[in-house]
Amino acid sequence: MDTGQNSTDQALHAYKVGIGEFTQKLPDVAEAFNAFTETCFKEGELSAKQKQLIALGISLVAQDEYCIIYHTKGCLDEGASEKEILEACGVGAAFGGGAAMSQAVTLVQECIGELDQRTH
Repeated sequence: MDTGQNSTDQALHAYKVGIGEFTQKLPDVAEAFNAFTETCFKEGELSAKQKQLIALGISLVAQDEYCIIYHTKGCLDEGASEKEILEACGVGAAFGGGAAMSQAVTLVQECIGELDQRTH
């Protein structure tokens, strides 16, 4: 069944559906987690953009595909340029080595292309 969504949109939708179901089953846990992460990503000494770039680098090293997609989108939403995003990927690759680089040169670039098409 073709939903008309690209792979990035499908992954974001799957996460949204999954977190909705989880929240219905364990609302206290989900609400606490959401409050915690929202607090962590608020502007502070680091900008929201810087925090998204850091999170993307960590996501690459952790090999967490949903977080890679989510934080690539977060970087774009916070105004990060493609070069800033790829530099953050480079830092993650320097730390995480080949595993991080393989995700940066595939999944992140695919996400940028698919997400960027929606705004142009």
